[in-house]
Formats: sequence, C-alpha cells, structure tokens
Amino acid sequence: MRTLLPIVCCRPLGAPKLSDAEAEETAALFKALADPARVRILNLLATSGGPVCACDFVPAVGLAQPTVSHHLKKLTDAGLLEREQRGKWAYYTINDEATARLAGLVDLEGGRA
Repeated sequence: MRTLLPIVCCRPLGAPKLSDAEAEETAALFKALADPARVRILNLLATSGGPVCACDFVPAVGLAQPTVSHHLKKLTDAGLLEREQRGKWAYYTINDEATARLAGLVDLEGGRA
C-alpha cells in the first residue's frame, strides 16, 4: 500500500468538485478505515489520552499480535498514525494532520452557505 502524501487542506466530500487526485486520496483514506479492527484501534487511540504501546492493542482488539501489527502498519502507511520506537516496543498516536483531514472530509456541506 502506498503512503498518502500529506495534504495541507482537504476538500470536503460536499465540495462542488474533487480532482482525480483528491478523490483517490480520499478513497485510500476510507480504504484504510474499512476494517472494524482498524476502527477499534483508532477508537482506543482517540480515547487513550496519550501514546499506546503496540502490546496493548492485542487484548483490546482481540486479535493475534501479527494481525494487530498488520492493521497498525496499514493505518500508519495511510498517514493516520504516528509510530515511535521505544526500546523493543512501538508506541502509536493518531496523526494530528489526519484528525484534521478526517474532520474536514465529513463536512458534507462543503462550505456552502
């Protein structure tokens, strides 16, 4: 999976028209979220108040460690998560830019008055 390029300003889905590149980036973002385990991972991070160790996702998501690692990699590659290595453990947080992107995408009014 390719890594999403950072977009300074995302056009909402309610915008009058999206370019081909904007539509592709938006679809890739939704594809990364199109799995219940990944949604649960994001939920855990959103409610954690700080970085979460990769080891803590296994019991929280109820999947084996290799499967959790796969989902964490997909979310990181999509630009949704930040990964920080601390010794042998990786800690994850939600990417602040990704939060803004997601919030901007759900604006179905698209800035219309």
